[in-house]
Amino acid sequence: MNNFLDVLTFSFSITMPIFLILALGIILYRIQIINDNFIDTASKLVFNVTLPALLFISISKTDLTSDTDFSLVIYAMVAVIVTYIILELLMPIWISDKAERAVLIQGAFRSNMGIIGLAYCVNAYGSDVYAVASIYLGGVTVLFNILSVIGLSRGLGGNANIKGILKGIAKNPLIIAIIAAFASSITGLSLPTTLYKAGDYFAQMTLPLALLCAGASLSFRSLKTEMLGAIIASVGKLIFIPIILTFGGYLFGYRGMELGVLFLMSSAPTASASYIMVRAMNGNSTLAANIIVITTIVSLITTSIGVTVLRSLDLI
Repeated sequence: MNNFLDVLTFSFSITMPIFLILALGIILYRIQIINDNFIDTASKLVFNVTLPALLFISISKTDLTSDTDFSLVIYAMVAVIVTYIILELLMPIWISDKAERAVLIQGAFRSNMGIIGLAYCVNAYGSDVYAVASIYLGGVTVLFNILSVIGLSRGLGGNANIKGILKGIAKNPLIIAIIAAFASSITGLSLPTTLYKAGDYFAQMTLPLALLCAGASLSFRSLKTEMLGAIIASVGKLIFIPIILTFGGYLFGYRGMELGVLFLMSSAPTASASYIMVRAMNGNSTLAANIIVITTIVSLITTSIGVTVLRSLDLI
């Protein structure tokens, strides 16, 4: 009995802090302490400054030769490609409209790893997880962008712009920070202690600020329409994808923190960037928004259940 309570405590210690900050973001937005301008500015600050600072500092302090498992990110990227292909093959069974299908597939495979996925991992394993989670985040983020552009271009019309994809990846602050951190760690170059301390202040702002913005930007108005497709995509995102990636990782021998990162990153809700991309390509943005809202709320439940199961089996 005590062991089961310990497992439940561990599970809720991962998801409850995130739920509380998301809820606080909703409340602060409703009582107008924060507004759309704050959300826009703070989100840009997180994406362009504080999250890159967090990733750079955590990776550059890591001994890549002993602490970083590159096989994990390679496995994850292959698994994401496989699940994407499976979704492309299965989704036509339920959804006949090609354009709607493209939006649903992106909503099903693209995780909010940089904010909620990373927060899950930090709550579970503390700052030690950055050595594993940062590399995972960098590799899979690049893949998400490529698959999203290809999938939406096929479904919504037009051709995938390879040059645009590469340019977007090259200018992505998260990718730049990760590459710079690799270079710093491999060459042995390090920043002055004062800069590291200043960077730590930025890094500590990242997850609370990002989660507040994520909560405040949730819009429940659109949930009255486009529900069937959103539910199908949400089931794919929160059940199908985490089970496939985690079970595959188990078969490949991953345990402990590595398997935990696989599950927590893959069980994170749909990334808000999916809505921005669908809207920019004149797709069904209401459907994309519904998927984000549903998965953000329900992932707190499905992640807690998944962590409870995996922890009770001593796998993570």
